Formats: sequence, C-alpha cells, structure tokens
Amino acid sequence: MARRSRRKLHTGRIAVLLIIAAGLLFAVLTVRSKMNLRPVQSESEEVIVTVNPGDTLRSLGERLEADGVIRDAGSFYRYGKKNHLTDLKAGDYVIDLSMEPGEILTILTDSTKALTDEVTVTIVEGDWAKHAAVKIAEKTNVSADELLALWNNESYIRSLMRRYPFLTEEMFNDNVRVLLEGYLAPETYRFFRETTPEAVTEKMLDQSLAVYNTYAEEMKNSDLSIHELYTLASIVQYEAGRPEDMKMIAGVFYNRLNIGMMLQSSVTVCYSIDIEKDDDWWACEVNSDYESPYNTYKYAGLPPGAILNPGRDAIDAVLHPTDSNYLYFMADVKTGEVHYAETLEEHNANVARYLN
Repeated sequence: MARRSRRKLHTGRIAVLLIIAAGLLFAVLTVRSKMNLRPVQSESEEVIVTVNPGDTLRSLGERLEADGVIRDAGSFYRYGKKNHLTDLKAGDYVIDLSMEPGEILTILTDSTKALTDEVTVTIVEGDWAKHAAVKIAEKTNVSADELLALWNNESYIRSLMRRYPFLTEEMFNDNVRVLLEGYLAPETYRFFRETTPEAVTEKMLDQSLAVYNTYAEEMKNSDLSIHELYTLASIVQYEAGRPEDMKMIAGVFYNRLNIGMMLQSSVTVCYSIDIEKDDDWWACEVNSDYESPYNTYKYAGLPPGAILNPGRDAIDAVLHPTDSNYLYFMADVKTGEVHYAETLEEHNANVARYLN
C-alpha cells in the first residue's frame, strides 16, 4: 500500500509540474503576443503604406515587418483573422509608427482612408529607365535625375536585395549603364504627387516582384541566371514588334548562344549609342562596329545588362522559347511580319526582298 501511495504521489507531482509548465508557457506566449502587438515606437512618425491589388493579410504583414511598420507578421496575421480585419483595400495610406496593429488594420481595410492626391503614370513595355524617369518627373515632385541616380545607387539597391530576390549580385557590373534597367516593371502606376524617389522605386519593384513570383521556380531551373534572363528578355522585347513573335525570336537567340554564335542584335547597338527608340533605326543597323560592351556585334554572349524594361510577355518568351533550327530573322519594314531563316544565304534573300 505504501509503495502504491508513493507512486500515486509521484504521478501527481508530475501532473502538477506539467500544469505549471503549461501555465508558464501560456503566460510567456501571452506576454510575447502582447509585446508583438505593441507599436514599433512610441514617438509619432508617419509613413506611407501601399496595399497592392492581390495583397493578402499574410503577405502584407511580412512586408510591413520587413519595413519596420509592425513588430511581427505572425501576430499581425492572427490579430486580423481573429478580429475579421482581413478585407484589405488597395491604395496608399498614411500610417503612424506609434499605431498598434489593430489601428493599422482598421485603416487598411477602409478605402475611404486611402490618399487621393495621386497621379497616374504608365510605363510601357520597352521603356528605357531614362524614359520612365522622365514620365514620372513630369507628374510628381521627383526629378528624373534623382530617380536615375537612385536607380544606379549600389548601396541602396543592395539594401533591397533581401526584399526583392530578382536583384542579384550579377547586376553589379561596372559596364552596366543603369543598375535597375530591366527591373522596372511596365505598368500603370499611381504615385503621390508629392513623393520620394525611394517610394516611387519600391512601388515599381513591388510590381516587378509580382511578375517575378509568377516565374520564380522556372527562373531558378533555367540554364541562364536571373540577370541573364532579364537581359535576354529586354533584347527580345526590343526586337519583337508583336507578342506573338517573341517566343520564336527568343528561340533564335538561344540557338545562337548554344553554338557560340554572336547575338548580332541591332537593338543592342541602339542602346549602345543611346539612340531613342524609333528615332533613327537605320543608324542602329549601320553602326555595328560602335564600341560598347552592349554591342553584341563586337562582344560575344549577352550584354552586361538589360537594354530596356521588358514586359511579362518577353519574360515568358525567354522561359518558353519556340524550338526551331532558325539562326536568323528580320522584319518586313512595311508590314512588321517577321521572316526567319536557317542559313545566312536565306537570310540575305529575305533582307533583299523585305527591307526595300
């Protein structure tokens, strides 16, 4: 009987200890949760928070934690779910860093709180960085020079690399003209009339990230690096007047790369000599000896970086090229129709027929 009593007493002590431990763990988690739901700072400081179309409570929370607007994305997510604050409204909002997550979510789920002093800027497929900068400068208080300086600021871009995985070490090449050339996604943007170069840039990179996420796994499995894919996509974008031609043209360039043939793309000459698009295309054709690391008539392989900002179709094309035996192509200057050839002799015949 005594032995049985001691066993019961021992079991009872273990149960009590487990209850105490569970209680302590619950208390610790409760305290931590409350800490995570505190504002990130006590003093008032306003920042602009952008809710993009398609943002979820989880993805937004991760971004806000990375940007230092909230303490913990997980606590932010659980609070929103528990309190039915999940219906985020796209727009730009003024948020104070002294606000608790509940206050922040109350604002971000109320479209009437979104800022309205905005302008619309459309960056089209094929715009160069300098063209995008001018378009933005025409409608905001930010100058084109400020934007281009930031888009070429290595330390600033390095600070964004964890947030935007398509920005890789390979882009920091001394021969690259504009570091963010190729990574400014074409889109119709809404910017504040009074804004900053950083806010503009990161809004554009958010859109680039949305496109990248669509193809992230395919890019990782490609024989080309991410930087090379964006560079090739920019050439395909420039060369192809129509989306339906992009995959075939991408395939031609892959064929050239695979046999060690020069890319010999006249659009890289256009970028080399900084001739405006559609300004003097013939100058691109007759200056194949122009000295520039971007000139693919003089230097083998891909140029140091992108030669414009490609759209989704061009990125898709370099990831899904059309297989063929073609090594040459040219466009009819009158109709825009692209004609392909397997041999130089066939290509020269096409040029004689369709370039006049």
